Amino acid sequence: MAKLSKEEVKHVAHLARLAITEEEAEKFADQLGKITDFAEQLNELDTTNVEPTSHVLPLVNVLREDVAKEGLPREKVMLNVKDQEAGQIKVPSIME
Repeated sequence: MAKLSKEEVKHVAHLARLAITEEEAEKFADQLGKITDFAEQLNELDTTNVEPTSHVLPLVNVLREDVAKEGLPREKVMLNVKDQEAGQIKVPSIME
């Protein structure tokens, strides 16, 4: 892959609204060139028998069975409620 030019680096910095100096543009061009050269090595790998994946590890959700259980009795719950009305928990209105 061709080395990135200082002008390309400055153009990308401008698009990202970054102010960089000439020295930084030179340094970043060199660093980005090394990064892209390293990434290009992936094109040399033989992936003909490798299936595409969305993640490198097999992800499995471990869920417990959803079983309905008896909740707390209303009287016990209402002991901890600050404000109640007609046997229900009263909360501040969030809509006008």
